Amino acid sequence: MSAETTDVHAEHGEHETMTKGRIWKVFFILLLITCVEFFIALVVAPKFGISSTIVNPIYIVLTLLKAYFIVAFFMHLKFEKVGLALAIIVPILFIIGLILVLTNESHYWIDLRG
Repeated sequence: MSAETTDVHAEHGEHETMTKGRIWKVFFILLLITCVEFFIALVVAPKFGISSTIVNPIYIVLTLLKAYFIVAFFMHLKFEKVGLALAIIVPILFIIGLILVLTNESHYWIDLRG
């Protein structure tokens, strides 16, 4: 390939929108979400005595938000075709649903014993 052809492929590659600035922006978003999680865990929950039934769903939402940013930007799924993205995202949603159902079922068994 000639130098011109290589430059065209570099300019129009599938990851052309992942610049250093965007990487740093996503990094700081992830850092902010992690700081919020730690703040809730170390300051808010102990100080105000918030129960785990309120705090755990907040952690789950924040963790799923972090997972979205990691998968979308660092694994480049935001830039992939819809079919490939759905092939990965749909099974993950089913796994999340399974975890939620099993968590609910485990509470049933714990309550049944007590």
